[in-house]
Amino acid sequence: MKRILFVDDETRILDGIRRMLHADRKRWDMEFAEGGEAALKACDLGAFDVIVSDMRMPGMDGATLLTHMRNRCPATARILLSGHCDVEAATRVVTLAHRFLAKPCDPKELRAAIESVCTLQDLLSGAEIRKVIGSIGQLPSLSSTYASLAQAVNDPNTSIGKIGRIVEQDMALSAKVLQLVNSAFFGLGQNVSTVQSAVSYLGMDTIKNLVLVAETVRVFVPDKRIPPSVYEFLQQHAQRVAYIAGKLPVDKNVRDLTILAALLHDIGRLIFASKLPDQFCAITALVKERGCQVFEAEEELFGISHAEVGAFLLGLWGIPYLAVEAIAHHHHPTRTPHSSFDVPTALYIADVLAGESTTDDSTSTELRESDRDCLEKLGVLDRLPEFRELAGPSVDQKSNVAGASW
Repeated sequence: MKRILFVDDETRILDGIRRMLHADRKRWDMEFAEGGEAALKACDLGAFDVIVSDMRMPGMDGATLLTHMRNRCPATARILLSGHCDVEAATRVVTLAHRFLAKPCDPKELRAAIESVCTLQDLLSGAEIRKVIGSIGQLPSLSSTYASLAQAVNDPNTSIGKIGRIVEQDMALSAKVLQLVNSAFFGLGQNVSTVQSAVSYLGMDTIKNLVLVAETVRVFVPDKRIPPSVYEFLQQHAQRVAYIAGKLPVDKNVRDLTILAALLHDIGRLIFASKLPDQFCAITALVKERGCQVFEAEEELFGISHAEVGAFLLGLWGIPYLAVEAIAHHHHPTRTPHSSFDVPTALYIADVLAGESTTDDSTSTELRESDRDCLEKLGVLDRLPEFRELAGPSVDQKSNVAGASW
């Protein structure tokens, strides 16, 4: 049974939540703490799967409480409730909370948020990896991207469109702005699924705060055992897959989500490289020894791959579900039912096509047997020549740099 901790400084608010979720008492073990100090004492007595805290509380506010929770109980999913839209507050807590909900909170929305993070926790069976991911407030960005963005936000002549183009070149920055814009702080009432739209909604001042506030953005500094080219390769591959995904014949209603999923599909590899370097090096050694694919080495060593790891973090951050689902299964799309040319199918095909380019700038159209079987099960194997044609020659094959084996 999942353990949920609710924190507020007002007893009547806690009583209201208790009544609101009375029907869930048989599936959730719920506790209620009046204030931050009481919450920390409750955590000392036993771990919780989810904490739901108010933002504005006297003494210890929600941000301070979640800072303690991130450090002491990183595996606990952190949900923050706020009744105020404050950009400064938003940028302060965006590295602390996984989800943001408006206060007063609709019962269905609160229940859905808790269910979502509990389901995501079940995706990762390894407690240690779950702790590492739960502690992540930000992911590292490419130094050149960060420098370009910092320069752009300080230039009064920079357009918001240019800012968006810089952000979408970086998977970590893209994920962070999408997390923030889809939070309750902006009350949009809809999921934003493109980086350009997210940047436009946030505006120049908020983007500037994201860049300047400590810990919101970090530059990628790999472990000394990991070549600096790793991050560049991951970014280039992501851009290539996103380009191809945008060319595939998906329904126009999910095209933006398909491109978003493609842009972020390998963020789990960034997590391994930046947060789990020992595991990353073990994966790399096994890939070189066996000549297998990266996800196969990850599954052999840890029982999961970067697909599930990345989906777990992005799901915690509130990235749209359809994109998270596609990312979680992008190496095994047949694990989920398919009734049409959907987002997981398009992402898988785009990833396969992007992987066909080689380091000598030629293109190999020889499929791995596993890919052939998968495409056949998806019912699209005979359409592969069509998809290759749609991908076109403008895909940057030079981006497959020395480091592709990573």
